[in-house]
Amino acid sequence: MTGPTRRTDRSARKAEARPTRPTETAPPTGTAPPTRPTGTTPPIGTTPPARRATEEGATRDAPQPPPVGGVLWSVAGDIRGLLMLPSALALQVAHPAVGAGVDQYSVFRTDPWGRGERSLRSALLWVYGGEAAAEEGRRLRALHRTIQGTDAHGCRYHALTPANYAWVHATGFPVYQHALRLLHRPLTDAQERRLYAEWLQVGRILGIHDRDMPQTVEAFWPYYRTMLGQIEATVVLRELVATDQAVPPPDRGPLPLRLLLRALWPVILPRLARFRSFITVGLMPSDAREALDLEWTDAQERRLRRFTRVVRAVVPVLPERLRYLPLARKARREARLQARLSAPAPRA
Repeated sequence: MTGPTRRTDRSARKAEARPTRPTETAPPTGTAPPTRPTGTTPPIGTTPPARRATEEGATRDAPQPPPVGGVLWSVAGDIRGLLMLPSALALQVAHPAVGAGVDQYSVFRTDPWGRGERSLRSALLWVYGGEAAAEEGRRLRALHRTIQGTDAHGCRYHALTPANYAWVHATGFPVYQHALRLLHRPLTDAQERRLYAEWLQVGRILGIHDRDMPQTVEAFWPYYRTMLGQIEATVVLRELVATDQAVPPPDRGPLPLRLLLRALWPVILPRLARFRSFITVGLMPSDAREALDLEWTDAQERRLRRFTRVVRAVVPVLPERLRYLPLARKARREARLQARLSAPAPRA
């Protein structure tokens, strides 16, 4: 059974090495909009010129999603991404501030299926959403604006503090880099650089400034290793890798399927929980597992290799309607149609 195993001597060294985090305060939310002069109220049903100009400028200047045909375009909406997502989420909540925010504000305990569905849709919009990608980034920042409190170490936190928000974004890259090698194929150096450049673009969609993200792969890995010294097995992380957590049966999907799952849930849940823990820890980079003192045996590694070999053999031969998630499938279909419409007409 996988789960956090505390190693006393290692934990003591990490506690001594972990720098004291200063009290964090909420970032400024901007200045109040100017008061409209009397007598300038626009007609009902029209957008005020100043507001319209602001919205048009925001759309024009909004960061664009990763390119069609890029690395993320190929892998983010692939069903194998469902296997990678738990590891990235676990790394995110291993940060004391992020874990505290999720522990205190998230509904993942009471509405796990709805929370997972919303997180997945959001992540897909970053890549396949077109103009909706930047809108989703703005929505997320607005959602996190009021998330603040005190973490388990007594330090104040705010979700939008750049170091915290940047870590949530950063975790995707090492998980992709590690999991793609097992579930797809190893990335070439050129593909890894391209993936990182595209991941930086996702960060811009999320509203993260370039100064808060390492700008090259070479700069990323020292940052990542530094962060491994600051993460820990938070309460939320321990719940995500536990095999004995009570999870309600799915509350969405066709009614007959929901009723069947509800009847079989006592049998399904223990097996599902073990698989979730196995895949969460297994697809996490090994140095992150070690930093979090997560148990992982040679036998589990061999089992993971067997499982991923089957996945690599089966998924690529599936038709696109089965291989890609609906939002990604729709975007890919529209991109192909647009490419055909934009192609020059053949000469007579």
